Amino acid sequence: MSDTKRIVLSSDHAAIDLRQAVAIHVAAKGYEVVDIGPTTPESTHYPLHGKAAAERVASGDCDLGIILCGTGQGIMMAANKVPGIRCGVCSDTFSAAMIRAHNNANLLSIGARVVGEGLALAIVDAYLDAEFEGGRHGTRVDMIEG
Repeated sequence: MSDTKRIVLSSDHAAIDLRQAVAIHVAAKGYEVVDIGPTTPESTHYPLHGKAAAERVASGDCDLGIILCGTGQGIMMAANKVPGIRCGVCSDTFSAAMIRAHNNANLLSIGARVVGEGLALAIVDAYLDAEFEGGRHGTRVDMIEG
């Protein structure tokens, strides 16, 4: 099981239901799910959840992450403050595949108030099924990392 990728999931209160659906979906694909998000609907602060998930990936504890909030934007901004994190918010499958293939994104952000469950799961599949292409994209990722 050592080659099973660990995927951290987190969200704020606005995305609990979608995060739980994503967790079931990702586990069914054979990934180990590390769900660190809230389980009750009380208002929470998305920056804390974005940072916590990003730190799990940056530390190497988890291979990739999927984070969610109402729009996906705020939690993505918080995650990107963690050194070594490249997170993009996606509302379509093409962008989700490209952030992995071209940007080597290690976190995916989704807006629970932007996409429905079916599209969200397709976005997750596109993200997880893509692989970093390297080459000229590696040069560009190095430039992002500065």
